[in-house]
Amino acid sequence: MESLDFIHLTLSNGLYLFIVGFVGGLVSGFIGSGGAFVLTPAMMSLGVPGIVAVASNMCHKFPKAMVGAFKRAKYGQVDWKMGLIMGASAEAGVLLGAHYQELIKQHFGDAGSNLYVSVAFVVILGLVGGVVMRDTIKTYRSGMLEEEKPGRLAQWVQSIHIPGTMVYFPSIKTRISILFTIPLGFATGMLAATIAVGGFIGVPAQIYVLGMSSLMASATELVIAFVMGVGGTIKFAWSGYVDIRLAMIILAGSLFGIQLGAIGTTYVKPFMIKLVMGVIMLTVMVSRALVLPVYLSQLQWIPAMDSNTMTLLKNTSFFIMILALATGAGIIIVAILKGRRAQTNSLNMLKQAA
Repeated sequence: MESLDFIHLTLSNGLYLFIVGFVGGLVSGFIGSGGAFVLTPAMMSLGVPGIVAVASNMCHKFPKAMVGAFKRAKYGQVDWKMGLIMGASAEAGVLLGAHYQELIKQHFGDAGSNLYVSVAFVVILGLVGGVVMRDTIKTYRSGMLEEEKPGRLAQWVQSIHIPGTMVYFPSIKTRISILFTIPLGFATGMLAATIAVGGFIGVPAQIYVLGMSSLMASATELVIAFVMGVGGTIKFAWSGYVDIRLAMIILAGSLFGIQLGAIGTTYVKPFMIKLVMGVIMLTVMVSRALVLPVYLSQLQWIPAMDSNTMTLLKNTSFFIMILALATGAGIIIVAILKGRRAQTNSLNMLKQAA
């Protein structure tokens, strides 16, 4: 196997990764995604090869996801049956996706790996982030912020009865054929092995295809993330792509953030979870899109770029990444503060009435 050079860690890099881990954990606990759509690009902005960023993220993911899942299970937000069933099929997707990652790294080097991961980010973030933001705006304008109802697709899926494949899921209070959950889980795993986060497919699929609420879907995705993280870590570590230093630093930060994010879900309206997801997705998409020409130039697939232009694009991408982190954390913290204030006011009113 080709030798792999891990980045040199400095105190500033370590502090940056710890803060990024905290914000990633905050986002993860709030929206249910593994948080790697923040963490993977953040590590790549320090010069970490794409495949190492993905592998190290998967390594830190499963203990963090386990903590978040149990935390949110206390609030009754986790459908364990759905999480384990989708997690099993997601594991198969992870193993296949990891194999493709290794092939790309072997044939095209770091630049090819970086390009593959970044293109996947841009495409998936653009599509899913756009759909989520559109739905969020529609929900806000309708004024129906408290209640979520299954859409037409979810209603159709719930109406299909295939003998021998039906399973009852408490979160949606109905039976669904596992023939629908298996491909969704597999796609989630494939994406997780590509960019270290399958929540882009997993959470929206549970909401729009299966008919789960945002709270239940985001919490249940943590169970799926745990299952995928275990298998993905073993697969990537076996090939030497896991940088345990990076994994432990971001894990240390994220274990604090994920608990705060999970608590925050008890104070906010469901549409706020979609808002945070959409805003961060679209901001990170812009960050990754800016560095695509750099990787294309390194692969000599486009005319060579001068070093100043490359540096400008990388720095701009980095600052937009910081903006994404600050924006996501800011929205979550403000939502938590407003939610707690509203809850406190309600309790005071009840006490006065009594």
